Amino acid sequence: MEELIESAERVEKGVLLTPELDQALFHGSSIGGARPKALIQDQGKKYVAKFSSSTDLYSVVKTEFIAMRLAELAGLNVAPVKLAKAANKDVLLIERFDRVPKGDKWARKAMVSALTLFCLDDMMARYASYETLSEIIRHRFTDPKHTLKELFSRLVFNILCGNTDDHARNHAAFWDGKVLTLTPAYDICPQGRTGNEASQAMLISGDNNLSQLKTCLETAHNFLLSEKEARETFGSLTAAIEQNWDVVCEEAKLNEVDKKLFWRRQFLNPYSVEQ
Repeated sequence: MEELIESAERVEKGVLLTPELDQALFHGSSIGGARPKALIQDQGKKYVAKFSSSTDLYSVVKTEFIAMRLAELAGLNVAPVKLAKAANKDVLLIERFDRVPKGDKWARKAMVSALTLFCLDDMMARYASYETLSEIIRHRFTDPKHTLKELFSRLVFNILCGNTDDHARNHAAFWDGKVLTLTPAYDICPQGRTGNEASQAMLISGDNNLSQLKTCLETAHNFLLSEKEARETFGSLTAAIEQNWDVVCEEAKLNEVDKKLFWRRQFLNPYSVEQ
């Protein structure tokens, strides 16, 4: 990991890599994304390793770890994560759920992104919506009622934690050749925020994508949820964040400056919790 961190820094500076590290960082991966990352294997498990960037204004790696852990503690189905240190820098390790051991090798689980399900390309991604995804789930997914509640909870949690990067490539489903099944959540990463107002990457209700719980209320019926059930979801997820905040921040060894920066700005921002 130390070599990979050094290589990521070289990439950011525009310095050429050795062919071996170039292969490890880029050609062995189709994981994409904006942050420096690599695929690694350790103790019989495969991980996506996300590294700190020299351009980070705060601990982005720790923020994603905190959001993912809080989501797990709130009862959402999320990819397991852990923090590591290499070259005195934080590394986020996300366990891969699209690989399964098969003898002494690995098999790939077939997956499709929501962008593919929408039949959209990156240029048309602005038309992606939670309403459309909920309709696809009702017709083509396993256990649609449970899946709809899970997706609604993920939408609400994204708003509560300040993750506005919930674009259609950050939702996916397993495909077994017949039916679709929602994958665990991934890339729950609170975004930097200067003011209160924010909007989600996908439309929520009609043309509305404002990052507010009241926007979620408008679309609850698309997820086969009553207003009462939607509000119960708001309450349980908010409580989970409040109750586990200190413990998870301590788990991440988050300093007090960043802790104060995130609380009520990214996490539980007053604008977002308006109902």
